[in-house]
Amino acid sequence: MTGAPGVIEEDEHGAPHGAEGGMVVDPRRLHEAARIAEALVFASAGPVSEAYIAERLPRGVDVAHVLRELKALYAGRGVNLVQVADAWAFRTAPDLSFVIRTDETEMRKLSRAALEVLSIIAYHQPVTRAEIEDIRGVQTSKGTLDVLMEAGWVRLRGRRRSPGRPVTFGTTRDFLDHFGFEDVRDLPGLEELKGAGLLSGRIPSNFQVPLPLGEEEMAEDEDPITQFDLEELGLLTPGGKEDE
Repeated sequence: MTGAPGVIEEDEHGAPHGAEGGMVVDPRRLHEAARIAEALVFASAGPVSEAYIAERLPRGVDVAHVLRELKALYAGRGVNLVQVADAWAFRTAPDLSFVIRTDETEMRKLSRAALEVLSIIAYHQPVTRAEIEDIRGVQTSKGTLDVLMEAGWVRLRGRRRSPGRPVTFGTTRDFLDHFGFEDVRDLPGLEELKGAGLLSGRIPSNFQVPLPLGEEEMAEDEDPITQFDLEELGLLTPGGKEDE
């Protein structure tokens, strides 16, 4: 039997529970949790991870439930609460973006080569530089990859378990945020690409758009990047400090 309204009962381990063993949270605490989550996301310049939000909510509150409720609350407003990988952010409603567009917020202009490389990385990640060049049929300059990494859209994912242990590349949370994707698997599929005129009508009948691995998933032949790897690649000085 549960206690009086608004009271959270706890089991022998101190965890809140209900009559059937389910979580029961005081509506006032849920309301306060929603206000906290809203404030954390609103105050951040970039997406806020769900784990970060969860650490700051009242004990026993389901962060996923709180964020789903907030997302529904903002669904019809001028700003929407959107999920970006494992994080959340407020963004202008898509149908109103034209109202606030300025020269400063226009999409970063990339060269054709950079766009090709970004597209290959997005769809084929994890992918090495040699694999990018094989797909494009031309060499890829280090400068092109540097531009994409400086933009914050491409990152070093890991290292391939093959001779030379080449670095693998993947997209970032900022890439998802900039292009309005919740997850890398939300990238346009075959029909969407054809409809947008981005694929030729002469593509092979058995052509399939690659399905990339998620941001945190590692391929069977891929190891995560470590601090030692970054030092070996010259991206960190010994001790962990970034080279300038």
